[in-house]
Parts: sequence; C-alpha cells; structure tokens
Amino acid sequence: MPKLYLDTIPQINATGYPPEYAGVVQERWYRRLAPAAGLSDFGASHVVLKPGAWSAQRHWHAGEDELVVMIAGEAVLVDDDGETPLRAGDVAAFPMNDGNGHVLQNRGDADCVYVAIGKPSVTDCHYPDIDLHLFPGEGFRRKDGSAF
Repeated sequence: MPKLYLDTIPQINATGYPPEYAGVVQERWYRRLAPAAGLSDFGASHVVLKPGAWSAQRHWHAGEDELVVMIAGEAVLVDDDGETPLRAGDVAAFPMNDGNGHVLQNRGDADCVYVAIGKPSVTDCHYPDIDLHLFPGEGFRRKDGSAF
C-alpha cells in the first residue's frame, strides 16, 4: 500500500555531529520515509523540530539537491541572504553546489513539522560557520582534515 503510517516508522533524533556541534539538533526528531516506502532514488524524512531546535548546523552540499515542504508550525530559514520565515505550505529548495549554507531554526513555542527530500549525499558537505566538514567515506572532520 502506498500510504505510509507515520506511527509505524521509528522516530529518532540521532546525529553524527561531534558533541560540540550536536546541541542544537537534540530536539530534532525525524522519521526516514524512503526506506520505509522502499524508495532508493532519493531520501525523504518527516522532521519535527521542537521549540529551540535546528534542522542541522548551517550547511550546503556539493552533490545533493534538497527540498523542504513545510507542514505545520513555523521555522526561520537562515542562509547567506538573511532570514526568511517558512510556514505551512511553504517550499524551500537548495540546489547542490550553490555554496549558500542553510539551516531551519524553530524559534517559536510550538513544534515545526516538515518533509525534507534529497538524495543521500556521498559528496562533501560544507559548514561555513563552524570548523566542520563532512568528507566522503571519512565522516566529520575539521576543515583541515584532522579528526575530532
């Protein structure tokens, strides 16, 4: 059956970030939709940001397009162009390799819910505001390549 029942998909808040960068995503809860649906060409996650939570550290991907569809609540999109509120029904797109780091922040007092769609990245991920870089096959390292 094509319909996905969210309650049957585990909701997790795991992160691979080093501890010094993980605090802002502690209350980011997500369900991996693509594996549950048997999809393999792209990834999709149902995400809930609790008040104060961020979607990630501000970042951009060298080899992954991303699309976000807001379902409920409000988030603030922070990127190189400033801050933009996103509300239910809004859509934001992040082309691969554009160099414009982005993050969603829940600055309100209610949950923010969205679906994020992208292709699981096997290329570099850049974090312009912090000393962090995701190297393919190596995981998170400092920008100079040294380990945490």
